[in-house]
Amino acid sequence: MGGKLTVTQLEQKANKIRQDIINMLVEAGSGHSAGPLDLADIMTALYFNIMNIDPSKPEWSERDLFFLSNGHCVPVQYAAMAERGYFPVEELGTLRKFGSRLQGHPERTKLPGLENTSGPLGSGLSQAAGYAYSLQYLDNARHRWVYVVTGDGELNEGNIWEAAMFAGKYKLSQLIVFVDRNNIQIDGSTESVMPLEDLRGKWESFGWHVQEIDGHNIESIIDAASMARAISNKPSVIISHTIPGKGVDFMEYDYHWHGNPPGTIEPPGSPPKADQAKQALMKLRTLDGKITPGDLH
Repeated sequence: MGGKLTVTQLEQKANKIRQDIINMLVEAGSGHSAGPLDLADIMTALYFNIMNIDPSKPEWSERDLFFLSNGHCVPVQYAAMAERGYFPVEELGTLRKFGSRLQGHPERTKLPGLENTSGPLGSGLSQAAGYAYSLQYLDNARHRWVYVVTGDGELNEGNIWEAAMFAGKYKLSQLIVFVDRNNIQIDGSTESVMPLEDLRGKWESFGWHVQEIDGHNIESIIDAASMARAISNKPSVIISHTIPGKGVDFMEYDYHWHGNPPGTIEPPGSPPKADQAKQALMKLRTLDGKITPGDLH
C-alpha cells in the first residue's frame, strides 16, 4: 500500500535500518549483529517495495505475509517495521527489555504485524508452508503471497526439508523463500560445520524453482521476487548471497559476530574497543568514508 521508493531511496532506507540495528543492540546489551546487518537490503525490499501491506491495518485480510524463520535476526525486522510505520522508531530502544513488545525472538501476540513466533530454528518454513497451503487450496486467495527468510545455517534443521518436501508436493506457488546465504553460523563457516553445497541442486531436487542473487543488490532482490511470483506450478527459493555484518568492515565475514552485539567482544586479532558502536555508526553514516561528516544532517 502507498507509493514505492526508488532504488536509491531503498538503499538509503537500508542504511538507516542498519544504523537502527546498531543502536538497538547497544542499548539492549545483547543480541545478534551479523545476520541482521546483512539482511537489511532484503528486508527493506520486502517491507518498502515487494509486499502488499498496510501498517495502519496490520491485520488487513488482503495483506501479504512475512515469516522470519531465523528468529534471532529479528532486530532487522523490528527496524524495518518501525521505519515502515508499524510502531514508533523510538520504541526500538526497548529491544530485549522486560515488558517490551520487542522480544529477542519474535512473538506474534506481542506486536501487531508479526505473523509468526520464532525461537527454535527450522520451524518458520513449516509455518509459512501451512499458511500458503491454506491460501492456495482452502481460501483460493491466489493474489496473496507468503514470504519467508531463513538462515543458511538453519538449513541444518531437518524440519526445513520436511517443509520443502511438503511445499514441493503441493506445488505451493504462493510461497517464496529467501535463504540468507552468508556462509556463517554460530560455530564457524557453514561449509566447515555442515556443508550445504550443492545448495541449488538440493532445492531443485525437492521440486522448487531456484534463483541465486546478490543479496545486497536491491534491484536484483525486487526482480527475483517478481520472477518468483510468475512461477505458477512450484514454490520458489531465492538463494541470496550476502556478507555477514554488511556495512561495518570490522564485522564483515567474521562468524564471531553471529551472536554478539557491538561492545561485548572483539574478533580475534583485535584489542577490545569501547567505541565499537560509534565506529560502526560512523561507517554507516558516511557510507564507509564516501561522504564526509560535514555532509551529514
